[in-house]
Amino acid sequence: MNNHEIDYKIYGDDMQFVEVELDPKETVIAEAGALMMMEDGIEMETIFGDGSSGGGNGLMGKLFNAGKRVLTGESLFMTTFTNEDHGKKHVSFASPYPGKIIPMDLSELGGKVICQKDAFLAAAKGVSVGIEFQRKIGAGFFGGEGFIMQKLEGDGMAFVHAGGTIHKKELAPGEVLRVDTGCLVAMTSGVNYNIEMVKGVKTALFGGEGLFFATLRGPGTVWIQSLPFSRLASRVFAAAPHRGGSSDEGSIAKGVFNMLNGD
Repeated sequence: MNNHEIDYKIYGDDMQFVEVELDPKETVIAEAGALMMMEDGIEMETIFGDGSSGGGNGLMGKLFNAGKRVLTGESLFMTTFTNEDHGKKHVSFASPYPGKIIPMDLSELGGKVICQKDAFLAAAKGVSVGIEFQRKIGAGFFGGEGFIMQKLEGDGMAFVHAGGTIHKKELAPGEVLRVDTGCLVAMTSGVNYNIEMVKGVKTALFGGEGLFFATLRGPGTVWIQSLPFSRLASRVFAAAPHRGGSSDEGSIAKGVFNMLNGD
């Protein structure tokens, strides 16, 4: 094993958090802002990249490894949490919006999982958090998650977060699944990923769905989310009272909205 072996427990239903148990000198890495709470004896440290040796141990290797994260919209830095005490200690990480936390044992998933760029929450130290370029230009420019996705590599535990209910599906060799581009959370490296245009102009314009959907071809495992954050955000924005609108129902919410906007 190249990764630290960590134990964990997931709490909650719609707003979950994961509690990681660390033995002495064990370390877990997480995105900045994911921490919920930690016990005394755990030391925090900000590091370049993910702390794995995938990008090399030298300064340039670390800079290159961290710099790749900028392309996915993430920070150059990550945070490590190390148990510096003598007994077991616990640290917890919370999901950023309603949904589920998916535990992934990379050693059982071929050592590599590709996921949407903002899905990663935390992992055992040694897991490499990098970028995965889509080989097909169509998948890159028209896929709901853009040209670049994240890849998690290693043989340890990683935790991914997604919105709504999560559906895990095993695809047989040659089996095809078509999903909304924003609903794709993650897939194993053996799954072939492409983007297809919705057939029929009327279907595309008046069907209420996007112009493109993702085509996933097995073999492999895919994770699908029922509520992408972009869909949630668009509904919240559409329901929010706008400046200059009529004073109808929801006046309390409107007052709060106006205060947040400096009115």
